[in-house]
Amino acid sequence: MSAVTKAIIPVAGYGTRRLPLTKAIEKSMLPIGDRPLVDYAVADCIQAGIKDIYFVINRTLGDTTQIETYYGKNSLLAEFLADRKASEKLAKLQTAPEDVRFHFVVQDPNKQYGTAVPVALVLAAAERGEVPAIGADESVAFANGDDFFWDGKSSEMANLLAGVAEGEAATMPIARKESEMPSFGMVEVADGYMTGLVEKPELAAVTSNLANTNRFVFCPKLLQMIAEYVKTHDFSPLEQEYMITDPILEFIRQGGKIKVVPAKSEWLDGGSLDGWFYANQVVLGK
Repeated sequence: MSAVTKAIIPVAGYGTRRLPLTKAIEKSMLPIGDRPLVDYAVADCIQAGIKDIYFVINRTLGDTTQIETYYGKNSLLAEFLADRKASEKLAKLQTAPEDVRFHFVVQDPNKQYGTAVPVALVLAAAERGEVPAIGADESVAFANGDDFFWDGKSSEMANLLAGVAEGEAATMPIARKESEMPSFGMVEVADGYMTGLVEKPELAAVTSNLANTNRFVFCPKLLQMIAEYVKTHDFSPLEQEYMITDPILEFIRQGGKIKVVPAKSEWLDGGSLDGWFYANQVVLGK
């Protein structure tokens, strides 16, 4: 089993698919049941043994994000509930175990943008000492903040970590119908390892039914390649996104191995309105 204890979760997007609601509420804080959307990815990581979670956030809504508030302390509310001996409600204020640490790296979404940017920002902040260091020999997990896996009991991040050797990179795709693949990144596989990753392929070019979910374990070399890719390219926000696909494909071209560990539970997308509604039905058992 891979000894991975750190995870990066990007949540800095504007959430434009969910406007006008996301004008005032961060997309990753939209409710699924009685918890915010992002908390399902967080819980998945915690169940897998992750102890340090690096959120990549933006502060366009104020000095403190709603995610920081949710995972922080609320002394006044705790005192209010304690005075009224509301022990069950008081327990709900503990949104994560005490030994799990949350770190926040700010991204300006009006500048560099794309799936590779959060990784580069976290590594740069760690090098500057703004967040805990990531060792040169450490692998790091990566999960989206607006989708999650769900079966009500197990952790897919734990399954991913259990399926990869220490120091090895890995990814966790989902099976999709051929007709759905143009809406996803297509993961090409041979002998259990990724051989290609094609963003939103044309239907005629679909050769795999495995869709990318942006669930990864990044080994040290791949982490550095992603950071270097962002550092050495200069795309304007309107020109091109910094797609994580590019350094991943370069890593593979250089002989790097990315283990493919297929998901076992259902993947739910809370970022779209239809996906969010369906995710609530699944989680609430409706």
